[in-house]
Amino acid sequence: MPAMVDAPPAPAAPPELGRDVLERCKRRDPVAFRAFVGRYERPVFALLSRILGRGPHVEDLAQEVFLRAFRAFPRFDVAARAKPSTWLLTIATRLALDARKRATLATVPIEAAAHVGAPATPETERARAELRTSIERAAAELPEDQRVAFVLAEFHALSIAEIATIVEAPEATVKTRLFRARARLQTSLGNLVEES
Repeated sequence: MPAMVDAPPAPAAPPELGRDVLERCKRRDPVAFRAFVGRYERPVFALLSRILGRGPHVEDLAQEVFLRAFRAFPRFDVAARAKPSTWLLTIATRLALDARKRATLATVPIEAAAHVGAPATPETERARAELRTSIERAAAELPEDQRVAFVLAEFHALSIAEIATIVEAPEATVKTRLFRARARLQTSLGNLVEES
């Protein structure tokens, strides 16, 4: 049985915005909304790039995500258990999937999580780059439904319930997609380890 290769740990997400800022966003306070965009623009760009590939279309779609969030904010329930990041990533995921349906885009492999930790040697940097490339290639081969579930779980640390809400599928379906995605990746990466 091939050994599973561990990816570098994903960086911890910054904390969610406070309730007071979200309440001001609901009242369409431009300063509060700028804080909202500043806090969540990186995760939105990362998600869109991982689903659609890099390019100017991602910037356009990110603007649409925040425009829709701005319009929908008066209906956002600040007191609910849903995190604002989950709500926003739901909007982003649905727009990305709609964009993929409308146009066939060349998919760029998933970017690896940002480098975290102490400075590395050239050898460890090269090994990380090779691992990152291997993970990107393997993930690019996943069917879209598995890829989306994998990206949301592994790169955005969302729960099964949150992913199920975003993709509008039962939790059991999301678990199956994640299981299959991880199994395919383990097989793909395991084959790479055996070849080297």
